[in-house]
Amino acid sequence: MTFRGFARYARTVLLVMPLLACGQAPIRSGPAARQPVLARAHFVASDGAVLPVRAWLPNGPARAALVALHGFNDYSRFFASTGEFLARHGVASYAYDQRGFGLAPGNGSWAGTPIYTRDLKEFTDQVRLRHPGVPLQILGESMGAAVAIAAMTSQDPPAADGLILSAPAVWGRQTMPWYQKWALELLVRLAPGLRLTGEGLHIRPSDNLDMLRHLGRDPLVIKATRLDAIYGLADLMGQALDQAKKLEGPVLILYGERDEVVPRDPIRRMLARLPPTARHKLALYEEGYHLLLRDLHADRPREDILAWLFNRGAELPSGADRRMLDKAG
Repeated sequence: MTFRGFARYARTVLLVMPLLACGQAPIRSGPAARQPVLARAHFVASDGAVLPVRAWLPNGPARAALVALHGFNDYSRFFASTGEFLARHGVASYAYDQRGFGLAPGNGSWAGTPIYTRDLKEFTDQVRLRHPGVPLQILGESMGAAVAIAAMTSQDPPAADGLILSAPAVWGRQTMPWYQKWALELLVRLAPGLRLTGEGLHIRPSDNLDMLRHLGRDPLVIKATRLDAIYGLADLMGQALDQAKKLEGPVLILYGERDEVVPRDPIRRMLARLPPTARHKLALYEEGYHLLLRDLHADRPREDILAWLFNRGAELPSGADRRMLDKAG
């Protein structure tokens, strides 16, 4: 991610600061003043914000429901192939564009953790009303996983039966080297509106090159990120890491051994903070990258998610949970 390139931009920021100091304002959210509404292609939050929605529904009655939350700079389309797969097996999946991403309000800006968690609770509660009496879980990818952790450990959590965390973004400031924290604090104060692209960092998020090319051409995928959005993400990731100690479960955690976006050390810290009573399952995919559900081997975590939704006590079809346990032991 863009964190690794902060220091190299410091000198540039000092030179162009007068041009960048006035950036796009953060997303503003009003008070909760209305009943949230989930329509066919959009969700109206309690403050009136309209968030685009995508749904993948089975032909018959749903046997389970899933709320999917996208990662940083992405949007709800990330879940298309997995949603289609799950729909064929009786799972109704819903995803929405979070504020600041996709076609949601405030593209490129950061709404703040309280707003992201409130939206997730309201959306999940509406999906629960649409599918009463069936298991409902939240799946978060990367930043989406961090939002899910923060929401489920809050005082007013969503009405979900469990979590699925794919490559959870828990790379908070407490896990960053001092120079990255210093650069982030300095730059966000000097030029919050400066946009970074991450070019030259040579990070490979997936082995699915065709998919990555498509993301590069997709105008709804953010390519240049505001510094204040990165700062907000760091806050969220730190909170998610801290709050992992409150995750009682059930939780399925998926992580690719070749993930170059979220380092392994923060993942280890998160796992170490899970309470002893947590009902969680850990899965390590040896060939997996950060975008596990869109990798060339995405069929393996998809099958595991399906199995987890209907039988959390059974071993995962891929055997990735046995490998993780072997490595951890």
